[in-house]
Amino acid sequence: MFKVKRIYDPPAPSDGYRVLVDRLWPRGLSKEKAHLDLWLKEIAPSDALRKWFGHHPKRWAGFQRRYRLESRQKPELVRQLKQLSKEQSAVTLLFSARDPLRNQAVALLAFLRGRG
Repeated sequence: MFKVKRIYDPPAPSDGYRVLVDRLWPRGLSKEKAHLDLWLKEIAPSDALRKWFGHHPKRWAGFQRRYRLESRQKPELVRQLKQLSKEQSAVTLLFSARDPLRNQAVALLAFLRGRG
């Protein structure tokens, strides 16, 4: 089971295996407070896509399409996440963006669930 959560929110036992899917380390957060099991920065959107999106709501649909195409070019990382979901009771995809509805973790979750 996959879910998403902002990395700045307190960790919980229900998070299961915690995977940061940001390319950049979250500002002001120590590695100890992050409680990460894995930092999979390679699955994050490219710098060019991240900068193009800029968290503008009007670019969300385009971001999802472009990120889906990028994710398809990383089949080994996608397989790794899907394997983790089979081995763990829960896998939480962590993000640092302020917008809880429009960020790469939400887009990645849709892709992993086959809806993106």
